[in-house]
Amino acid sequence: MQLNDNVTLIPARPKKGNSASTQEVKKLRVTAYCRVSTDTEEQATSYDAQITHYREFISKNPDWELAGIYADDGISATSTKNREEFNHMIDDCMEGKIDMVVTKSISRFARNTVDCLRYIRMLKEKNIPVYFEKESINTTDAKGEVLLTIMASLAQQESESLSQNVKIGVQYRFQQGKVMVNCTCFLGYDKDKNGKLVINPAQAEVVKRIFLEYLE
Repeated sequence: MQLNDNVTLIPARPKKGNSASTQEVKKLRVTAYCRVSTDTEEQATSYDAQITHYREFISKNPDWELAGIYADDGISATSTKNREEFNHMIDDCMEGKIDMVVTKSISRFARNTVDCLRYIRMLKEKNIPVYFEKESINTTDAKGEVLLTIMASLAQQESESLSQNVKIGVQYRFQQGKVMVNCTCFLGYDKDKNGKLVINPAQAEVVKRIFLEYLE
């Protein structure tokens, strides 16, 4: 079509297929980390509830796809050394298998400030944010690391305070003459209704034989 002597309109080429009108947007591969501190029945229920919650939480976001759930059951949060699933998740992040991590709270992620910040910074170098649901902190925010440092410090103090309180409680019971022994694994003794050690007659014979054979 000739508009004038200097301008010629060239019609657009017709596009074909579904890709002509839309372009698929890559979804974020999001994983969740769950952890409970003990092996009690109540905590086991919490453990299962966390897994169910994050399966639904991730699936509800149209821009996310579930990249797995990593969960440590019955392991203390004082250190990350013995948390196999946590370490597995970090390795997968470093290998580029995960784009984002979500977890319930800072205390679920780590109660040690040094560990917490070290792993957060490792993930940030890979452009992998961590979202703490309870505190509403996303580590990609400008204020995220400042808030994270403060709250991680508080979480560590809480953990150390709890540990200290337990130790003081044990020492106090010792001073009161109250014995703390797991009698199910303590050969030769049981506990009576007052919590005092009493000799188990059948097992006592085994203990006597052990000492006798040693002396002989």
